[in-house]
Amino acid sequence: MIKAVLFDLDGTLYDRDALVQELVADQHAAFEVELDGVSRERFVSRVLEMDDHGYGNKALGYKRLVQEWRLTATLTDRLYDYFRSNYDRYCHLPADTASTLQTLRAQDRTLGVITNGGTERQQAKLRALGLEDAFDVVLISEAEGVRKPSPEIFQRALRRRGIENSAAVFVGDHPQMDVQGARNAGLLPVWKYVPYWTLRTPNVATVHRLTDILPICLAP
Repeated sequence: MIKAVLFDLDGTLYDRDALVQELVADQHAAFEVELDGVSRERFVSRVLEMDDHGYGNKALGYKRLVQEWRLTATLTDRLYDYFRSNYDRYCHLPADTASTLQTLRAQDRTLGVITNGGTERQQAKLRALGLEDAFDVVLISEAEGVRKPSPEIFQRALRRRGIENSAAVFVGDHPQMDVQGARNAGLLPVWKYVPYWTLRTPNVATVHRLTDILPICLAP
């Protein structure tokens, strides 16, 4: 029986790409005059490309775009600051995520988050999503000193709740960081499908909506 269900944060509990696309479109409107003829479509496309689904270096990425478009150098920091300071305003918890967490909680499953990133930023995202009190355990790589896909961060989360690895599911969108990392740690991995990465780990359950994990997690 599954006793614990652990989740990745970005791209799993909410659609990060959709959030960034909306944020960047508004960013173009805010800086349109200073962007000196760079179209909305081009700006959004290039920023999404450099963001690389959250794995790109935004500070360096904006610098390169400003140089590529021959814009004023001081625009780099302002674009980056706009992205960082406005991100949380675009965080909205999907109804599918809320329903899934409520159902699992009602069935007495232990809930957790394991996420790579800075402690302050990841905690702020959880607050913005209304999830700061939704989990029994939250592990953020900066605070833990270890990152996914290291088995240690997965195993550490379960040790804190006294749950065996084999009695836990981990749901995430990244094929290596989440799926392979969880499998190597002895958890049952579930891939939250995204169209931009390819899963090459065999025999892994794949879901398109978080509610699709319920039959896996609630099986007797």
